[in-house]
Amino acid sequence: MKRGILILVITAILASCGGNGPSVNDTNAGSSSTTAAKSDDGLGIGEIKHVEMNAPLDQTMVSRGKAIYDMKCSACHKLTGQRVVGPGWAGVTTRRKPEWIMNMATNVDVMLEQDPTARELLKECLVKMPNQNLSVGDARDVLEFMLNNDAGQTGQ
Repeated sequence: MKRGILILVITAILASCGGNGPSVNDTNAGSSSTTAAKSDDGLGIGEIKHVEMNAPLDQTMVSRGKAIYDMKCSACHKLTGQRVVGPGWAGVTTRRKPEWIMNMATNVDVMLEQDPTARELLKECLVKMPNQNLSVGDARDVLEFMLNNDAGQTGQ
C-alpha cells in the first residue's frame, strides 16, 4: 500500500508544470489531439478558437475560478510571479491570449507536444503539467480568475 502511494506521489510530482456569463464560440468539433500546429498564432492547440471577454469581470466566474485554482492549481502555481513547480500567474493574461490559456488548461498533453510556447515552458520547468480534466467552462472560470488576479496586481 505504501509503495502504491509513493508511486502515485512521484507520478504527480513528475507530471506537474505550467504555467485561463461569457461564451466560448467557434469551437472545433474535431478531436483536439489530432490537430497539428501549422503556425504559432498565439491561440494554442485545441478546441478554443475564440473567447468572449467580460467587461467588467463576472465575479461569480471569478469565485468559481478561485475555487478551482485552490483545489487544482495552487500547489504548483502562485498568484505572484514566483515560480514553484510551474510558473507564477502574475501577468499571464498580458503575456498569453485567452484562447491559449484555455487550450493549455483543457488540452495540456497536446499543447506540451505541439505548441511552441508550451514546449518552451516545459523546457524551463522540466516537469510536465498534469491534465486536470478541466471542462471548457471550468477553464473559462479560471481565466476570469486570472484576469481578476492580474487586475488586482496592476491596479486596473
